[in-house]
Amino acid sequence: MADKFDLYAHVTDSIIASLKAGTPAWRKPWTGEKGGAPFPLRSNGEAYSGINVLMLWLAADAKGYHAARWFTYKQAQEAGGQVRKGEKSSTVVKYGTFEREDAETGEERRLPYLKAYRVFNAEQIDGLPAEYYGTPADPACNLGTEADPALDAFFAGIGVEIRTSDDPRAYYDPAADFIHMPPISTFYDAAGFYGTLAHEAVHASGHKSRLDRFSRFNDRKAYAFEELIALSGQCAPLAALQ
Repeated sequence: MADKFDLYAHVTDSIIASLKAGTPAWRKPWTGEKGGAPFPLRSNGEAYSGINVLMLWLAADAKGYHAARWFTYKQAQEAGGQVRKGEKSSTVVKYGTFEREDAETGEERRLPYLKAYRVFNAEQIDGLPAEYYGTPADPACNLGTEADPALDAFFAGIGVEIRTSDDPRAYYDPAADFIHMPPISTFYDAAGFYGTLAHEAVHASGHKSRLDRFSRFNDRKAYAFEELIALSGQCAPLAALQ
């Protein structure tokens, strides 16, 4: 019997977890990575497709994997490897069809099914051939992107502490009430830096000492709405750079 699996809930939860981590895999206009997740491949080198691509990208980004290939437990053993004890799998889904006789007409009907199964990234497996493993992510590069004094003055006046370090993440910490940004020199352009900073600044406006939006985060719909609020304010500083 096929495993019961709520694909929609799983994908939604994965996307929200990536948003909460502060560096979604699809929004990162700067260099330096936690993992540098490549396009996901099956154990035989065949590319994944559909929703599995997003699911494995999110998993690799969250866990910092560099390797492209993913294996079931059995596939890892067949390739000469062994999943390390304590490693947690990631979920992918298989689409297919099966035939069933219609009880009323007696005709064969082809029905779709969706089945979840578990895979491990090559970096969770010992003993695989060297070509299965990824290469370390590139460190943050100094691209020479320079600050804009007027925008720096604007953000300095919003009343939220802005911290900068080599940590390649941009996020707002609601508990400690500060924004963290990678150095502007690691961004491809100033628009990317200030747009990202504006996004996190809008999140900061939801602190309990300001608009107190975070107390409403009791479900996924509320969190999604908060992201839309932040996105709506992200473009404002970009006009100043035109």
